Amino acid sequence: MDNNTKVIMMDLGYIGLPTAALIASKGISVLGVDVQQKVVDTINNGKIHIVEPALDGLVKHDVERGYLKASTSAAKANVFLIAVPTPFKGNNHEPDLKYVESATRMILPYLEEGNLFIIEPTSPVGTTEKMANLIFKERPELKNKIYIAYCPERVLPGNVIYELKNNDRAIGGIDEASTEKASDFYRLFVTGDLHQTNARTAEMTKLVENASRDVQIAFANELSMICDEADIDVWELIKLANKHPRVNILQPGTGVGGHCIAVDPWFIVSEFKEKAKIIRTAREINNYKTEWVVEKIKNEALKFELKEGRKPKIACMGLAFKPNIDDLRESPAVHVTNSLILAELDIMVVEPNINSHSVFKLAPFNIAIKTADILVFLVGHREFRNLQVIEKTMLDFCGVINKK
Repeated sequence: MDNNTKVIMMDLGYIGLPTAALIASKGISVLGVDVQQKVVDTINNGKIHIVEPALDGLVKHDVERGYLKASTSAAKANVFLIAVPTPFKGNNHEPDLKYVESATRMILPYLEEGNLFIIEPTSPVGTTEKMANLIFKERPELKNKIYIAYCPERVLPGNVIYELKNNDRAIGGIDEASTEKASDFYRLFVTGDLHQTNARTAEMTKLVENASRDVQIAFANELSMICDEADIDVWELIKLANKHPRVNILQPGTGVGGHCIAVDPWFIVSEFKEKAKIIRTAREINNYKTEWVVEKIKNEALKFELKEGRKPKIACMGLAFKPNIDDLRESPAVHVTNSLILAELDIMVVEPNINSHSVFKLAPFNIAIKTADILVFLVGHREFRNLQVIEKTMLDFCGVINKK
């Protein structure tokens, strides 16, 4: 496989667009496919529709050189990459493969002998085999004639381009030939080590990575609630405990968000209901932490109202699911803010990483600091960090206030 390879990227979201841009930067022709015409037009104009450092310049450069184009329809290619999301079915935490299946069906007419088909989004164990069966059922002449593999991304929003290029990858095909073919492709743009396995193990690897993080965060979040009741500064406690050479407690927060850590563990729980006890409990603890935060804020608002004879103006500081990004998917901060509005509290919303929101009216940081009665820090954005304690009620759920 060489730089003459043509790649189809199905979906141009938070993972698909950076991956497409990185591949195109290596002189490889990439056609990005997205169902939203606005996204397609934006990219074809050399611009981006998401916030990600270094991505705007990379996309502009790729488009100007002619290596990156976008469309609402697929075409013939050598490699087909699926990067669509995998949501839940309703509220029962069962994974829904409708987008993966829809993307697969969209490219079915274009598949040819020798093509490479790769699934990247987090998926339940067995998804790659299911899509292979779908392909061979609809196109039986392709049986044993194309390569099919799974290779999950491992990236941190805010540092996606670097991590796509430098992080190790687990690559699992439906057979050894597929694993080798996929590895050859990723070597064109990944400098990290490529670890070969089978599709099922690669699928479980991604789920386990995020479930492990979820369990560790659940410990920190549970600890924060215990410390609140014990009147102990959890931030100081964790700092001291981490002085132990074999202890590394993570930082607590408002809960857990994003489309990975807040979602992936449920894929394991849904399939292994009787065995995944710690994984389920961790998910429940992290979800409970968000509700606990809501109640803490409501109680503080009630105390203020009883003392002052009026409802307080509350500033919710941050909406993103983690610091310094614009990604609001599965964000506990959004849930907290919604819950407070539904409770008919007087809410201001501050999110420095987005310009507008379809539901919340955004307020500037400096205005919120001046006019709010209660400042509630939900996300540790850099704009909020090291704020000195001021003569206002301040609830810090992400460790941003400088208490010294």
